[in-house]
Amino acid sequence: MDALRPLRARPLDVLLVEDDPGDTLMIREALETHAPAANVSAVGDGVDALRYLRREGEFAATPRPDLVLLDLNMPRKDGREVLAEVKSDEDLCSIPVIVLTTSDSMQDVQHSYRLHANAYVTKPADFDDFTSVVASIERFFGQVARLPREG
Repeated sequence: MDALRPLRARPLDVLLVEDDPGDTLMIREALETHAPAANVSAVGDGVDALRYLRREGEFAATPRPDLVLLDLNMPRKDGREVLAEVKSDEDLCSIPVIVLTTSDSMQDVQHSYRLHANAYVTKPADFDDFTSVVASIERFFGQVARLPREG
């Protein structure tokens, strides 16, 4: 039996919360390469992230994501605030949130885990390393871990 055989009946739904268009493109390309069936939606700030997760306004018909990839430093509402709200919301707190950021500050790492981040990953500067990191996240959450899904 293959230990990495997918346990899911449908593709992974990922919400990418990232304000840098270049990083958004690299993450999308990495997921398309390593998880072509994954459905990736992206928003550029924390306000839209919470509206998406709560299915408000233009996000009313969006699927509940299986996984959130969250940058910390964003306009309007930063990732720390988003993480705190998601993990304190009874309807959203079970969604795994991976902090994926350029910050390697130990203060940011500790604070993110205190807010119940499921993982903290510093974005590598090298494209191949970046792609490998994103692929590892998808492989674990998309193929190994069991996720609390709707339906």
